Amino acid sequence: MTDRYAVFGHPIGHSKSPRIHAAFAEQTGEAIAYTAIEAPVADFAGAWRAFVAAGGRGANVTVPFKQEAFALAEVLSPRARLAGAVNTLMLGRDGKLYGDTTDGVGLVRDLEAHAAPLAGARVLLLGAGGASRGVIEPLLEAGVASLTVANRTVAKAEALAALFADKGEVSGCGFDDVAGPFDLVINATSASLAGDLPPLPAALFTAEGLAYDMMYAAEPTVFLRWAAEQGARSVDGLGMLIEQAAESFWLWRQVRPDTVPLRELLRSEL
Repeated sequence: MTDRYAVFGHPIGHSKSPRIHAAFAEQTGEAIAYTAIEAPVADFAGAWRAFVAAGGRGANVTVPFKQEAFALAEVLSPRARLAGAVNTLMLGRDGKLYGDTTDGVGLVRDLEAHAAPLAGARVLLLGAGGASRGVIEPLLEAGVASLTVANRTVAKAEALAALFADKGEVSGCGFDDVAGPFDLVINATSASLAGDLPPLPAALFTAEGLAYDMMYAAEPTVFLRWAAEQGARSVDGLGMLIEQAAESFWLWRQVRPDTVPLRELLRSEL
């Protein structure tokens, strides 16, 4: 019997998730069918219920539905509750809908795959939106010494930092108040999509510093190009996409796929 899974978003035609999960299924021998569903912006819940009625067992959820998925889930994982968002839904054997988020663990695993400085590191996280909120706890659990959230709206950065004050050394500030150097700078803003660069000081990186952009493209983003000019090593977010998908696959199937071959394949296709 083939189990049905999907990714929900709006728009969703660009999604690489069906390609990724088809490769995972082939590699592991798991009998799944995975499709992309463009849900109506005003009725994610209805689209999910229709999917379940047609035999759906679980799903990934992307923009703009992660908060709707959070509200829909009957049981939330601790990391989803902290992130305030859900990107993975699954129907349990008890009939309940479980919600989790795999974005943070996907980021950390990709950083580890690139030998990123994490233990004892000073980290700067650019942006105070949902993408940032979902990765702060996993970064703290990875052993970073301090994490600074920088955002155009200072109050938003400070409010986000306050949510994690009991988890580690986390602070918030505006871009004008960023004071380096940092071992790791993560761009969680959408600026790269528009070809923009947050206003950042030149002396931002340590000698072995790493710049990470959650966005990815065939060519380096403007943030990664700028970081390279500052002497930093740079990594884009393609690996994060693959690693968060692998974590979702494991949650659904209790089988962990090998992500290395897919990293090489998707990179060659960009």
